[in-house]
Amino acid sequence: MSTSIARGTTAAALGLTAALVLAACSNPSDGGTTEVAATSGSKTKINISPDQDRITTDKVDSIAAGVPEKIRKRGTLEIVGSSGSAAPLTFYATDNKTVIGVEPDIASLVADVLGLKPHLSTVSWESIFVGLGSAKYDVGFSNITVTEERKEKYDFATYRKDNLGFEAKRGSGLKVDGPEDVAGRTVAVSSGTNQEKLLVEWSKENEKAGRKPVDIKYYQNDSDTYLALQSGRIDLCLGPHPTAAYHAATTGKTEVAGTYSGAGTTRQGLIAATTKKDSGLAKPLADALNEVIENGTYAKVLQRWGLSDEAVATSEINPPGLPKTNK
Repeated sequence: MSTSIARGTTAAALGLTAALVLAACSNPSDGGTTEVAATSGSKTKINISPDQDRITTDKVDSIAAGVPEKIRKRGTLEIVGSSGSAAPLTFYATDNKTVIGVEPDIASLVADVLGLKPHLSTVSWESIFVGLGSAKYDVGFSNITVTEERKEKYDFATYRKDNLGFEAKRGSGLKVDGPEDVAGRTVAVSSGTNQEKLLVEWSKENEKAGRKPVDIKYYQNDSDTYLALQSGRIDLCLGPHPTAAYHAATTGKTEVAGTYSGAGTTRQGLIAATTKKDSGLAKPLADALNEVIENGTYAKVLQRWGLSDEAVATSEINPPGLPKTNK
């Protein structure tokens, strides 16, 4: 799927002040919103209609001048994201075709600063990296974690903390604080992700400690995963914490059983704008992200999606990432 990131005309999400917790209801009749509870106990609404009224910012000429000439002449920033529907990161609005979420919003802000028109393509997870490597796309905004392995082929400009969430059937009583809590458990995870890497490492740790390994399962899509969770075929699923929290909040059928840094025990994981190594884009991307952090529009975007707790103070280029062995 390929689309320009549209700017709508209806009201934006209202009053988000904290991360999502487990209480919500959907309200498709009131203009396309989902009502969620904030940690303060108050309720707020996230706009899930195709008319997003996205937060915008001004071009900064000094930063835009650093964009490679080929991209400046083209006039568009070719952005790639995942075609999987993962609210509130990247997902489809109520029209089932408009791509919305925190990732497109941040990408759009960066394009504003760079004076470029944002053009978003959504592809399968593995195709993101193929397309970046071939320079088909300029930058990936798709909840991509900085890892030492990926740094061999790509450059990164960070923009959000990377926290993972273990999701369980509501009322399961399961709590996950470390490898021992998933020993012998059946856990679903997406292939090729840092979540999978962490889970595989935990399974190995369990075996070395004389505990049972993790029974890791893979499903084609989220709906299959959640069906397996509800039917008891799996005990847990592991994915980005924002997705787990949003799903738990909006369905009332699951709960977050534990959270963990996407970079393992040694450091805070970081999500980053991802570009082909030595493409010349990493610095202007980081500069643009630092501009929107400083001018406050970044905070507004995170707030409207309930992700203020994942804010970073500054965008870094190629910081230490998930180790090749994440212990």
